[in-house]
Amino acid sequence: MSIIRAAVCHEFGKPLVVEEVLLREAKSGEVEVTLKACAICHSDISHMAGDWGGHLPAVYGHEAAGIITGIGTEVSYYKIGDTVLVTLIRSCGECISCSTGKPTCCETRYDVVSGPLQTLGGGAMQQGLATGAFAEKVVVDQSQIQTIPEDISMASASLLACGVITGMGAVTNTAKVSTGSTVVVIGAGGVGLNAIQGAAIAGASKIIAIDVSEEKLNAAKEFGATNGILTNEEKPYRIVKKMTGGRGVDYVFVTVGSIPAYESASRFLSVGGSVVMVGMPPSGAKVAIEPVILATTSQSLLGSYMGSSVLKKDIPVLIDLYKQGRLKLDELVTRKYSLNEINEAVNDVKLGNTRRNVIVFD
Repeated sequence: MSIIRAAVCHEFGKPLVVEEVLLREAKSGEVEVTLKACAICHSDISHMAGDWGGHLPAVYGHEAAGIITGIGTEVSYYKIGDTVLVTLIRSCGECISCSTGKPTCCETRYDVVSGPLQTLGGGAMQQGLATGAFAEKVVVDQSQIQTIPEDISMASASLLACGVITGMGAVTNTAKVSTGSTVVVIGAGGVGLNAIQGAAIAGASKIIAIDVSEEKLNAAKEFGATNGILTNEEKPYRIVKKMTGGRGVDYVFVTVGSIPAYESASRFLSVGGSVVMVGMPPSGAKVAIEPVILATTSQSLLGSYMGSSVLKKDIPVLIDLYKQGRLKLDELVTRKYSLNEINEAVNDVKLGNTRRNVIVFD
């Protein structure tokens, strides 16, 4: 066991505590990664608030990049010194979902409480989202990492581990948006901006961003949105219908965990359109739907977890797009913080002032 510093959640809804914890060495099929950067995702904040339950104490954080510094047995593809992304996509490679190219739907359960983390006294500690990356090091399954170029900014690269693949993947993998499609993206935050630039890269003819903030709508246009609508405008769905000749759009991407956003989403759709569910409300939150409308209009609801991503397929493509100047990564980083400043970084995210705040390690 080694001693590392981590930001620990001891009580839901309370600030994290930066303290020393124990991290065991990598076992069979696992790697140890010394982190260089970890972005703060709204999913981490939801976990810290207790929205989805879980064991405490816990270390969250799941959008990271770093260097492999330890390797367990039966790891052949990676080597010490490799620069990698660290994600929460843990796949067994053997279940039906993994075998059919859907690792984000892996059916093999993983006990995050019996993972590699412990308190200094040897007590149980949850490895949040199977990652625990608000820490100097992580030990994760080899399926959770993907090599990246050494010359890319680690702060920018860390966003590929969740925010980028979640937004981009919802467009390209889940919805399979094609050239000429029309799109609404509800929420122009970190994930929403990636859905927007994903739709632009896919060749969507109209990309309409909807958000509470004029500033975020302006940012959305920098990432490829053709139009922006404030949520407080009267009946935004009528504005969208007017923009699309009365038809509505082919796809609505809900990238925020807001029940009102989900309740309004189908109003923007055309006949045969789809609502793509990306943002995650708290457990137990429900939305009422009228099945007869979906049936008679051939509309659909599509769930998209982590952008339905396959790391070895999607990450190299995204890096190529970044190097070509077609994918914005650096522009997504709002501010960098040290681990000791993590609560300040989290509070800034809660205020809605950020695209992505990133914790950087020396």
